[in-house]
Amino acid sequence: MRAFDERLELVKAGLTRRELVGMGLLTGGGVGGLLVAEKGLARDLRRPDALGPLPPLEPFAWPLTVLPELEDKKPSDFTPPSTNVPNRQINSMTGLPYEGRSEPHQSREIFPPQAFHITRMAANPGAMVHPDLPPQTVWGFNQGGEDLARDRPMSPGPVLVLRYGSPMLIRRYNALPPPEENGGFGVPEVTTHLHNFHSAPDSDGGPCDPVQQRFFYRGQYYDYFHNAQFAGWNSTHPEVDADGVRGNVQEALTFLWYHDHRVDHTAENTYKGLVGPCVAFNAHDTGDESTGLHLPSFPEFDIPLVFGDRLFDPRTGQLVFDTFNTDGILGNVFLVNGTSQPYFEVQKRRYRFRLLDAGPSRSFAFFLTNPDDLSQRIPFFVLTNDGNFLPRPIQTLSYRVGVAERTDVIIDFAKIAHRFGAKRIRLENRLVQVDGRGPTGRILGAGQGDALLEFRLVGGAVDDGSFDPEPVSSPGIPTRAGDGVFGPISLPDIADLTPRITRTFRFERGNGGWQVNGEFMDCTRFRLTAQMNEAERWIIRNKSGGWVHPIHVHLEEFRILNRNGVPVRPGDFEFARKDVMQLGDEDIEILIRFRDMKGGFPLHCHNTVHEDHQMMLLYDVQDVGDDKTTP
Repeated sequence: MRAFDERLELVKAGLTRRELVGMGLLTGGGVGGLLVAEKGLARDLRRPDALGPLPPLEPFAWPLTVLPELEDKKPSDFTPPSTNVPNRQINSMTGLPYEGRSEPHQSREIFPPQAFHITRMAANPGAMVHPDLPPQTVWGFNQGGEDLARDRPMSPGPVLVLRYGSPMLIRRYNALPPPEENGGFGVPEVTTHLHNFHSAPDSDGGPCDPVQQRFFYRGQYYDYFHNAQFAGWNSTHPEVDADGVRGNVQEALTFLWYHDHRVDHTAENTYKGLVGPCVAFNAHDTGDESTGLHLPSFPEFDIPLVFGDRLFDPRTGQLVFDTFNTDGILGNVFLVNGTSQPYFEVQKRRYRFRLLDAGPSRSFAFFLTNPDDLSQRIPFFVLTNDGNFLPRPIQTLSYRVGVAERTDVIIDFAKIAHRFGAKRIRLENRLVQVDGRGPTGRILGAGQGDALLEFRLVGGAVDDGSFDPEPVSSPGIPTRAGDGVFGPISLPDIADLTPRITRTFRFERGNGGWQVNGEFMDCTRFRLTAQMNEAERWIIRNKSGGWVHPIHVHLEEFRILNRNGVPVRPGDFEFARKDVMQLGDEDIEILIRFRDMKGGFPLHCHNTVHEDHQMMLLYDVQDVGDDKTTP
């Protein structure tokens, strides 16, 4: 405990591990005599019970927070007005340009904004996680109001609703407190990544760039533009479809999220609260169960759920973070939409839930458990992987996600009530993970895992005109290549894609940190240049002895071809487009193609602790690519 307290004092002083190394104070043996050996200390603090047991919290004491939508604004609400070219006029109050953006939006002149939003990132010192814990200071996003007492920042942030064909402009203000008022951790320099959207570098929310400014400072704002077209709009599918949208409708996304991505500080800033969900609709997946694919209506029966775990000091009940932990941070309290073990009253009908693992380091295996009859095996239906519709829904008893992975599922509470006689059902994580190394792979029995959320079935039978996945689901109906239950949104054929080059990326430990191909993250250079409109074959390799890395690629999605030579086949959860892959002790072969927008993007581990300790690289997309096979 004393060692942990000393480390927290260094965090509060604003000293990072990298800075201490540069000062010659941090070595493999410790910090100038102040701390015990670093490796030994990391080992001691790796487990979620390292600080001692937290007093039991009453389970299911509060209702689930159903996150509100981020409110619409008008162009006249933007003061000063937003322009394609960034506003680099100096603000006399800060001595900085008004806007943090340093380059024009790539496609804004082609697709003028039609949807407008404003939000402020700021501290909320009165956030309640559970009635048995004291108020917490979290960082979050509000609805755009300047009066933070009336328009309080929330974490997770409001649901960002994106509709294909309606280009979106979002102004984000940095109203975070100065470092000395951060409550112990958090860096008030931010860049918001819209995870897995097909965005240009100016609005991707990347960590850094050799030339352009990516993160911005207190007192600045940043205008993010998303053209809301399908991928392929400037390459393979430039035509306008019947619904007025360019690109390939097969690649329509359903569920994304936004989060801070400040280089070196993503873990602590997202842990502090700078995350939020994003749902995407189109002319087929409409958000209205009476039209299109007839999926449950948003927002009443379509609910984003943001999962994470946090570490609370048993002595004070306050949220704590150890920036010197390089393995990965596990918490002693699980959160769903910002609160611990909430309950949610549901009608006896179908609901669509969008599940996100927001990290920082834990994986989940979701099961439905009847606490009144643990022998029951209760199924649900998986619709998507990383926001991409599967060729056919999959009926399953469990689904596993790693950090940053997402899935849309349907739970049919009418059938659960009828077939199982259940009056309450718990969403349970049964995957064992004891440290940042990754899950052990062991699955606990029903009722022995982490009870995350309790669904309480209320009322009688109700009319339900939403899509019933059971009659068309795998494995009852075997999945075949070319299936398209959610057509015209389906899995594009990649048979004719020929890779221009094969590259290999080793994710490994080295020199006291995390590396890609033996090198640390370097914001001053691109490690490779991909060629526009050309496919590449990547070998993603991990031989680090049991560590698990969720690997994320910005700009483009990929297809997993095989793991250790075993092909991914129709009917597998990974027979889909993805943006995150769980990399165990193995080789994963993927196919990826870069289209539509030029510039720099990152490739990195999404265990954000590993990411901050340098397991990341920058790559460039240009008309002519390079031939580096091990960049």
